[in-house]
Amino acid sequence: MATPLVIGLVEFLHNVFTVFWIGGLFTLAFVVMPAIKSALGLNPGTKKIVVAIRSRLNKIVWISIVGLILTGIPLSISNSGLFTGFFSLANTYSLLLTLKHIIVILMVIVVIIRASILPRMSDMTPQKNEKMSALLMMINVILGFVVLLISGILATTPVST
Repeated sequence: MATPLVIGLVEFLHNVFTVFWIGGLFTLAFVVMPAIKSALGLNPGTKKIVVAIRSRLNKIVWISIVGLILTGIPLSISNSGLFTGFFSLANTYSLLLTLKHIIVILMVIVVIIRASILPRMSDMTPQKNEKMSALLMMINVILGFVVLLISGILATTPVST
């Protein structure tokens, strides 16, 4: 059994990776993109700035995804006496954890589409591509809110029944 200090450190790192990914996503969607469009309008220079920001954030997102996996596994096992296995539906805790993991998997799929597939779709006009990218970003924002909600509920789940 891990000590409270080790579990606390893993929880801290898990929260940091969450802040980097979901917090960065919210900041991009609600602060950076609107500010850039408002201040600079839509032009080739704006597109270069947006591409540079996305490139930097994508690196942080991938590091965060790996970090969340590496910290999430031990946390899932150690945080509750109610854990019955990954993708288990045996009790409310496991059901919520499974739902959270499914949503995170969907978020990763959206990241892959936005970062790797969408830029290579040559049959799309640049305007359509940007609209699709913005839609996918908003989908991930909504999914991120749901993940945070489920995490909050899981954090209040009693350790034993």
